[in-house]
Amino acid sequence: MQEPFPLKRFDMSVSIEIIRSPRQLREFFGLAYRLYKNDPNWVAPLLGDTKKLLDPKRHPFFEHAQMTRLMARKNGRVVGRICAIDDRAHVQYWQEPVGMFGFFECENDQDVAKTLVDSAAKWLQPRGLNYLRGPLNPSTNESIGLLIEGFDSPPMFMMPYNPPYYAELLEKAGLSKIKDLYAYKLIKEDITPRLLKSAEALRRRVKIKIRPINVKDIRAEIERVRFIYNSAWSKNWGFVPMTRAEFDYTANDLRRILDPALAFIAEDGNKPVGFSLALPDFNVALKRINGRLFPFGLFKLLYYAKKIHQARVITTGVIEEYRGRGIDTLFYLESFERGVKAGFDWAETSWILEDNVAMNKAMEMMGGKIYKHYRIYQMPL
Repeated sequence: MQEPFPLKRFDMSVSIEIIRSPRQLREFFGLAYRLYKNDPNWVAPLLGDTKKLLDPKRHPFFEHAQMTRLMARKNGRVVGRICAIDDRAHVQYWQEPVGMFGFFECENDQDVAKTLVDSAAKWLQPRGLNYLRGPLNPSTNESIGLLIEGFDSPPMFMMPYNPPYYAELLEKAGLSKIKDLYAYKLIKEDITPRLLKSAEALRRRVKIKIRPINVKDIRAEIERVRFIYNSAWSKNWGFVPMTRAEFDYTANDLRRILDPALAFIAEDGNKPVGFSLALPDFNVALKRINGRLFPFGLFKLLYYAKKIHQARVITTGVIEEYRGRGIDTLFYLESFERGVKAGFDWAETSWILEDNVAMNKAMEMMGGKIYKHYRIYQMPL
């Protein structure tokens, strides 16, 4: 296949293809299975879900974004992949001409990595974009970041994972750090009587009601959460508001696995002012099925889902005028108290921006320790 655009290559044996055929798509996904074959910590994502995430005809992200899926071959063999992403919603919201890359996988070959990054850059340049940023898969509303510390354990549900050598490949390809993200680990022993006593005093002082999601009123609850989400995160670095279609799409996925005891709304009277969501770490079960539900993966998934004793606090947010009152701390405490009662031994809170002072302080106050470290890179085009 001819290259989709002129490209100066380090190594003339490296060629780039745009994914157009079902065969190429199978090779695109198959690369990860080969690269991580002997890595005990990798968890294969559900293939069906990942295919939908990359399909412009099936995912509402593409109502405001375009993507090209690229694959590298060297001497005829698939050796790398990358997606270049033009998210107009991000460009318009932040008024910054930034293009994204994501879904990066690569053999430990600098020529291949450089060719992939250059290919993504050349696809984005004619679109009036001045920077390349990533990895985002495909936006901050999904899975983001490159793991740079914490390779000794599997990733939590909906968190990325990669080999340690990826950081060097990307940095030598011209990318440099723009933002770091943290994942904290809290164990049930961190919830001390002293901490619970402080929480009770905080509850009396704050005078904000925190209640579990009402599954019997789920449609109205989803609207409340959407309002909070697009308001509370509006000034967070890299945030892009979710459209109604995107939010409904995500909510419908999460409804299947939602534990109502781990999802909370904070209210001031009848006004929703905050939201927190934790989920069991379904990667424990997903690891057993290797990304495939059929023919027997579904039964394994259901069986091992009962053996999950860890959770991930995915999102916690409070609208701006209610910040600084300790509501975020109460969310964390509520999640961990209920989680311990439900049989969870520990939890991850992720991801938290390195410069999110309030959230990082809340984690430290509760005894949380940073145990995984992720990075977003950027380079000028």
